[in-house]
Amino acid sequence: MNLLLALIIGALAGWAAGEVMRGHGFGLLGNIVVGIVGALLGSLVFGLLGIQSTNIVGSLISAFVGSVILLAIAGAIRRPVTY
Repeated sequence: MNLLLALIIGALAGWAAGEVMRGHGFGLLGNIVVGIVGALLGSLVFGLLGIQSTNIVGSLISAFVGSVILLAIAGAIRRPVTY
């Protein structure tokens, strides 16, 4: 049951982050991957700030914030440097 919940939260967070950062999602599998990696990143960042999520809404917010950070980093790496 926890795996199913993690996949649902990952898909929702990845989709929402894709909408915010790119204007469209990445497809179901891409949203899940972005959301799960974002959840790991978000929990790390929130942990460093001393914030803990104890429910589904907190987990979703943490995953969303981490996904946005992940997509911002990926976007910065992909852009060519112009001089």
